[in-house]
This record gives sequence, structure tokens and C-alpha cells, in this order.
Amino acid sequence: MQTWKLKRNTGAPRSKSKWKLRLGGVLLLLATLGSGIYDFPAVWNDGAGFVQAKTGWNPPRLKDAPFRLGLDLQGGTHLVYEADMSEIPPADRASALDGVRDVIERRVNAFGVSEPVVQTINNGGTYRIIVELAGVLDVNAAIKQIGETPVLEFKKPGKEATRALTAEEQAALTKKNAEENAAAKAVLASARAGANFDTLISTKSIEKSVDGEPVGDLKALSTEGTNGPIIQAILNAHLRPGQVLPTVVKTAEGLNVVKYVGPHADREMLLSHILVCFEGKTGCTNSQTPLDASIKITNILKDVTPANFAETARKESDDPTAKDNGGDLGWVKPGETVPAFELAARLLAVGAISTEAVETDFGYHIIYKRDERPITTYEIKRVLLPFSTAADIIPDASPWQNTGLSGKDLTRATVEFDQNSGAPHVTLQFNAEGAKLFGDLTASLVGQPIAIFLDGSPISTPVVQQAIYGGQAIITGTFTVDEAKLLAQRLNAGALPVPVKLISQETVGPTLGIASLQQSLKAAMIGFALVAAFMIFLYRLPGLLSILALTLYAFLNIMAYRLFGVTITLSGIAGLVLSLGIAVDANVLIFERMKDEYRSGRDLSTSISEGFKRAWAPIRDGHFTTFISAAVLYAFSSSFVKGFALTLAVGVVLSLFTAITVTQTYMRNVKDAKWFQNPWLYALKRKKE
Repeated sequence: MQTWKLKRNTGAPRSKSKWKLRLGGVLLLLATLGSGIYDFPAVWNDGAGFVQAKTGWNPPRLKDAPFRLGLDLQGGTHLVYEADMSEIPPADRASALDGVRDVIERRVNAFGVSEPVVQTINNGGTYRIIVELAGVLDVNAAIKQIGETPVLEFKKPGKEATRALTAEEQAALTKKNAEENAAAKAVLASARAGANFDTLISTKSIEKSVDGEPVGDLKALSTEGTNGPIIQAILNAHLRPGQVLPTVVKTAEGLNVVKYVGPHADREMLLSHILVCFEGKTGCTNSQTPLDASIKITNILKDVTPANFAETARKESDDPTAKDNGGDLGWVKPGETVPAFELAARLLAVGAISTEAVETDFGYHIIYKRDERPITTYEIKRVLLPFSTAADIIPDASPWQNTGLSGKDLTRATVEFDQNSGAPHVTLQFNAEGAKLFGDLTASLVGQPIAIFLDGSPISTPVVQQAIYGGQAIITGTFTVDEAKLLAQRLNAGALPVPVKLISQETVGPTLGIASLQQSLKAAMIGFALVAAFMIFLYRLPGLLSILALTLYAFLNIMAYRLFGVTITLSGIAGLVLSLGIAVDANVLIFERMKDEYRSGRDLSTSISEGFKRAWAPIRDGHFTTFISAAVLYAFSSSFVKGFALTLAVGVVLSLFTAITVTQTYMRNVKDAKWFQNPWLYALKRKKE
């Protein structure tokens, strides 16, 4: 009983291990066949066509997508552009060139070019961008798309049509608008019949609350802006407070059913200011301390007068727009500036300058109240109802709407760091016109995003935290330093007027590419055949098995190129051939170690096992150091060397798998078979005594 159990316990694992080994060998053979079919689907498809012709059965076909070939293999275009830096300050030219390069890379990628090459040359007086486009047929279209000056746009939420409506779509829009008008008139009828207006707002309006204000309660309105048509309609109808406007008013936001609350007497002020910022303040780009800023603003206060205010602002103010406008903020309506600034300005007499600094989130201000005039603002309640536009009908309409604020209004973008957390953020500086547009835009979009588009693609969508006046803003987020630098670079690319001029165009014909590719493939096949003959001649059965493993290695390499979209270049083929040599070298180390073990007196099975075990360390180290070299080449070299480094790195990883795992699996499967016990098959000899 005990003896039977002992045999049972020791025999089962061996049998199970043997079946695992056999299964592994079969799977590797199937993997070789499957990867070969995947790499060369034309062979399978031809065979499937033959089977269909002979039997009538139609085997499934495989998609035969071409490999991605580089400029040196399939031909293409080599373009050289020169950037016009005449309008760019010398200190900003290097970053401006990097920004233009980034824009061109984005445009080329959108054009569908395989592995484009975009490089810059900056030798002090020459600013050039080199572009290589592999396989581009419509060269003129590519040149036109690349050569445009970058377009930077600030957009707000709201659909915008991307094309004209078809006749059917226009009919659908007309029908929908008629239904929406009817619904709005029904709400208006209820309001004029005495229905509770607040109830109508809560049940019918699509408007959402902002900053805790009741939905539909709008204050400080004028005849200007988005709601200007509503106020003008109220004035034309000569409404009294508490009355409902007898018509539905259409604005950019939708259809409005309006109840007039009443007018309010107010005043707007013509203001100028001088800003001195310091560390920690919004948008501040200098590093002076609060004490230094306080001393500076105090000294300015001693000498500033209405006569020299504009000139002093140009020299001393940290507001980037002051150099152009002398600190002029124009006519400022209630609510357009931060509360502390507005309160201090209201307390000043016309023609007076503040006697002490006014601190806000932007720093210390000196305020000059140049004039003041009465204005009337209006308060209303409204039910906002939808009114569809073409963008609601077109399926691919953009969810963003143009605002009129663009790159021409942005002075520059810089990367700065939070004084407390050290986190990077991006600071924007607008010119005078941009500061006004940006202030109005942020005031109307508190709690909502403003998307920044470069060449039609969004690069950032920050959410507005508060109305931002003064021409400075900060984009915060979970940026890394590199991400913040890239965002600032892209913003500057659209903000700085950097036109590019095509100065050289060279076309590489596809005939040269095809000839090079055919020669390279022929050389690779001859090299593989010679290596196979050498390995079989020198090592016999192990050499044959290693060639079978190398076949899987080659197929896996090609499969990786297809799966990951690797662009094949002549230098990449060189990397593949070199990695093939490394894979062969690993097998040579293993087989030579087997010979040493057999000569030392070990039997065949032990020699094979020890050969793989003892050769592992040098093979591992050699592959690892080669992989490090490939990684360094890929990280710090140009595109052609990158192709070589990438294929070499992929080959090194795969050769380690095939040389150790695949070859060993094949060897372990054959060494116990009675037909393969002869040491001659393994080129093994005993050491002569």
C-alpha cells in the first residue's frame, strides 16, 4: 500500500510536467505559424482563394494593411521653413520657435503623415524649421496647411455649427423653432394671466443659478450686451415696474418671457490705475516682497499727479497693458471690478487720486478717478426657454462658441510657481482690448469653463472662478512642470505673430524607396539563410531548433511593428538585423556552455540544463546593457537614429525570450526522445584523457 502510494505521488508530477512541456512546445509552434500568417496575410489570402476555387468553401480573409514606411523607403517631401522673428523680442525668440515647431507637429499629425520629422535650427540669426513628410502625395495641400500662422481662440460653452444645413435639416429646424415659439407664447400667456412668475421660473426656465442668485433674477442690466434687446424692448413698451413684457424676446441665450422689476440709478466711472504687485498675488510675474511693494507704492504716491499719472503708469505699473494705455481702464460699470477696487473708486471725487494704496487680489493700486456720469441699470425676472439653432440640428456641431477673444489679444503666457505649494501654473497677460474682453467674458461665465483652442483643437479648458479684470489671469491645475511649459509654449505660439516662409522643398521619389526596400529585404533574407546554415553546420540539432526559435523571433518583431504602428526605415531595418545577431549570439553562448558541461563529464540531459542555467547571467547582462544603449539613443537622438534604437530595443526584448524560453522548450522536448539521444546530434564530444 505504501509503496503503491509512493510511486503514484512521484510519478504523477513527472507525467504532468511532461505534458506541460509538450503543450508548451505545441503552442510555440502554433505561435510561429499564427504570427507568420498575421505578418504576411497575403499568403493566407492566396491560399484561401485556392481552397475556395477547389472546394467551394470560402475561408475567412485577413486584412492586408501595408506597413508604415519612412521617408527613405517610400519617398516623400523634405521642407525647410524660415520663421520671421522681426516682431518678436530677442529674449522670446527661442521659445517662439519651439512654439511654432509644436504647432507644425500638431498640424502634420492631423494631416495623417507617418512618423513626421519636425526639427528646428537656431544659430542666433537663423530660425528655421525642417519638416519631413513620408508618403505625402498632395504636397501642395500639406504646404498650405503647415504654412499658416497659428490661430489661438478663446471659446465659451455653446453649440456652433460646423457647416451649412441641408434642405431637410433646414426644414427640421424651422419646424422645431415653430414648436419652441408656441411653447414660449404659452408661458407668456400664463404670466400675463396672473400666474406666479417665480413658479414659472422654477418650473419652465432652463437657466441655472449663478453665485446663489435666484434663477431668472437679473440685475444691473443695460441696453448693451447679451440682454440689451430685452431692456430695449422694455423701454419701447414703456413698461411700469411689475408688468410683464407683452412679447417674447429672442436673444443669443434663447427665448425670454420677461417681468420688469424696475430701474436703478447708478453711475459709471472713467478710471485709471497704477498696479504694484508682489509675491503671491494673482498674475504677478516679479519676485518682490510685500514690504518692497509697499515701499514702492508709497514712493509713487508722493510724486504722482493727474498730469503725470499716465506717464508714471507706463514706467512703474506692473499691469502689462499700462505701457500701451497709461493705466487707462476706460468707463467702468458697476460690478466690473473686484469689490475692494470698486468701493475705493466710488469714494473718490472726480479728478482725485487715492491717497493710500488699495489692496486687491492683484496687488496694490493707485486709483485715479478721471470722470463720472450717471447711468440707469435695470432689474428683471425672466423665464428662459430654448430656441434651437443650426448647431442643434447638425450632429457634429461644436460644443464651443467663439467669443471674439483671440491670440491677437494675448501679450504672452509664462510658467510660474505658487509661493506656498510650489505647484506650477500658467500666467496670461492680455493687452488693453483683450483685458476688457476677457473681463466681460469671465464675469458672464463664473463657474463655467473657457476653452482655449489652438488651430481648432482644445489645449486647455480652465473653469472660471471669478470675474478677472486688469489683463492678468492664472490657469491652475494638476500640472507637472513640463505640462505647464508645453501649455505656455502653445499659448505663445498662437499669441506671437510668427509667420513662416517656405524656402526649400525637395521631393524624394518612391522609386528610390522601393529599390532600397527590396535590397534591404534581400540582404536580410540572405543574412538569415547564412546564419541558419552556420548554426546548423556548427551545432546540428540545437542549431536547427535555434533557427526555429529565430523564425518566431522574426515574426514577433514584424508583428510588433504592425500592432504598434512602428514606421520602418533603413536605420530601423539595421536595428532589426543587429538584434537578430544578438539573438544568435545568445544561442551560441548556450550551446558552447553545453559543450563545456558535456566535456566535463556530465550526461546529455544535465549538460543541456546546465548550459541554459550557466549561460543565463552573461546573456541577461549583455541584453540589458544593449537595451540601455538603445533607450539612450531613442531619448537623445534625431528621428533616423530613433528608428534604429526603437527596433533594436524591441528586438533585444524579444530575443531574450526566444533565446532562453523558446529554444529551451524545444530542446527539453527532444532530448528525452530515443531518436535524439546520440551526442553527435548535439555536436558534443567528451574531453580526451
